[in-house]
Amino acid sequence: MALPKKAKREAQVKLSAFCEERIPERVRDEVRLDFDFWGNNVNLIKKRIHWKNKDEWIDVRVAQFRYDPDTEKWSLLWLDSNNKLHPYEELVPEFPPEKDLSKLIEEVDEDPTGIFWG
Repeated sequence: MALPKKAKREAQVKLSAFCEERIPERVRDEVRLDFDFWGNNVNLIKKRIHWKNKDEWIDVRVAQFRYDPDTEKWSLLWLDSNNKLHPYEELVPEFPPEKDLSKLIEEVDEDPTGIFWG
């Protein structure tokens, strides 16, 4: 099922602003942030130049935001070293799904657990 138009637009606006602000202009030729949509999911992706081939970019998924159309809430998921997704609320129980995507983006940005940015 595709993301409802309103939720997709919200994600585009908020994540575009976040990606633009998070990476300084001076290093964008080496690292960037982007996102993509897949069904009701939005993947936050870090793109960086391959260490051997400077013409090749490597994509690394940082987090996933999952929209539930029944509750109209977003959930945050993190990835382990095997690239397997896990609900963030299992790691941080006081962080349940949210109607406001901005709160989830802020949590990824601040990364109090160290699982998104290392």
